[in-house]
Order: sequence, then C-alpha cells, then structure tokens
Amino acid sequence: MARADGFAPGGRRLGPRTLPIWLAGLVLAILWVAPFAWMVTTSLKPPAQVMTAAIEWIPREITFENYARVFRYPVLRWAFNSLVQATIATAASVLFGAMAGYALARLAFPGKRLLFALFLAVLMIPSEIAVVPLLLAFIKAGLASSYAALILPQIGNVLAVYVFRQFFLSFPKELEEAAIADGAGRLRIFFTIALPLARAPLIAVSVILFTLNWNNFLWPLLITFDESMKTMPVGMAAFAPVVGTHTQLEGYAVAMAAATLLCIPSVLLFLLTQRHFIRGIAMGGVKG
Repeated sequence: MARADGFAPGGRRLGPRTLPIWLAGLVLAILWVAPFAWMVTTSLKPPAQVMTAAIEWIPREITFENYARVFRYPVLRWAFNSLVQATIATAASVLFGAMAGYALARLAFPGKRLLFALFLAVLMIPSEIAVVPLLLAFIKAGLASSYAALILPQIGNVLAVYVFRQFFLSFPKELEEAAIADGAGRLRIFFTIALPLARAPLIAVSVILFTLNWNNFLWPLLITFDESMKTMPVGMAAFAPVVGTHTQLEGYAVAMAAATLLCIPSVLLFLLTQRHFIRGIAMGGVKG
C-alpha cells in the first residue's frame, strides 16, 4: 500500500503508471491469502461453526481439538519421512541441476544446443507418464516402501537445469580465465567460484523443489505400502471429509487442521528466503 509521502513500501514513488500495478498486485495478494486465512480460521472452529449461513472469518470460539485429533495419528513419523525425502531429493537435484546448467552455459561440446532443447521438451511432458514403469521397476527391485523409492525418482529436475543455465550464461569470463591461469580445473572452478556466486538462484531453486517434493502426493501414495513410510500429504489425505456422512462437518474442521500443518514448512521456508527467492528467479530468467 502507498505511504503518506506517496512512496510504495519498497521506496519507489507511486505515479500514474505504477499505481495500477501496485493495486493489481494488492488485489492478487488478497486473493492468494484469502483461502489460506480461511483454512487456518476454519481449523480453529468447533464443528458446529464450520458450515454457517454467515461467513465468519474470525471464530467465535477458538478450539485446538481439531489439531489434537490430527495428532492422534503418527503425524510426526509422516513429517519425518517427508522431511528426509524432500531434503535429500532437493539437495541432490540442486547439485546436479547446477552442474548440468554450468556445463550447458560455459562448456563447448557437440550437440549442446540439441541437448538443451531436449531438456526444455521434457518440461512439456507430464511426469505421470513414467509412474507405472517406475512403480513396476521399484517393486521388482524390492525397493518399495523405502526411502530410496521415495527419493530416487525425484532426483534430477529440468527446472533446476534451466534456471542455473540462464544464470551461468552471464557468469564473468574473467573469473574463469583467472582461475584457469592459476591451474584450476573445471570442477574446482565450479565448486569454489561458480556455485558460491550462484547463491540467489540456488535458494530460489531449493525453495521451489523443496515445496514440490514436500507436497508430492501421487508417487508416495503408490510406492508406500507400510503405514510407517507414509509421507505427510499421503497421511493427511485420510482426514478428507466424507460427503454425505453424519461426521462431514466435523471432518471439514479436522481436514483444515491437517492442511494447515501440511502448509507450515513451505510457508516458513518461503518467508525466510523470499528476498533471495525473488532475486534468484529474476536472475535465472534474464538471458535466453
């Protein structure tokens, strides 16, 4: 919102051209926050206040019974599984994506343009196409209901390759030439010079991939057969209200509590890294 001196919160003066942009951004922000706020407030309502004729954003009576009901299930175990899966898969994807992006941007080898075009083509192919072959392969290999089954298919992300490739296209050649003159090889240049300077896109890609891996539902649902290996999205799906039953109203409140718990890690991660996240996305899309 504009301040009394006519400046936006970021310090820029609002004018005839920038004011509509700020107003549109404010409207979009409200539309984005509204469902999240409704989810949180509903999770704090007693079942009798969930489906009322009048819209109540603030609960008349706050209760934590819905969260207590959620924690009667092994939620902490599900959260641990999701944390292990999302953290390891994200770290590996970021590392391999940065290495591939650096190679596509800074190294000269035959077929580089064709390889990058194939990477972009993969972005247009739904990942669900490979679910059945992967499922059969992991079952035959005896890896079902294991951390390896949860993590391995998530390693290697084309989006990470693209963002890092775009960033490294603008990487100063002088730094590479100076390092090569000192006798440094490509791996040393990458790990000691290129990767530390790619902090902004590294954070941006990490936030995106962690959120995707944390919220991944289909693959963990298919590959986990043991209750102890379920992830948070799979476990929380059990709280979805059953339409037409006498416990439907109560189910809505508990489902909202489960959804709120599921959103907390991703929201906190974004709030802690939002400045670097936005800068990294901007830097990753500067050059084509």
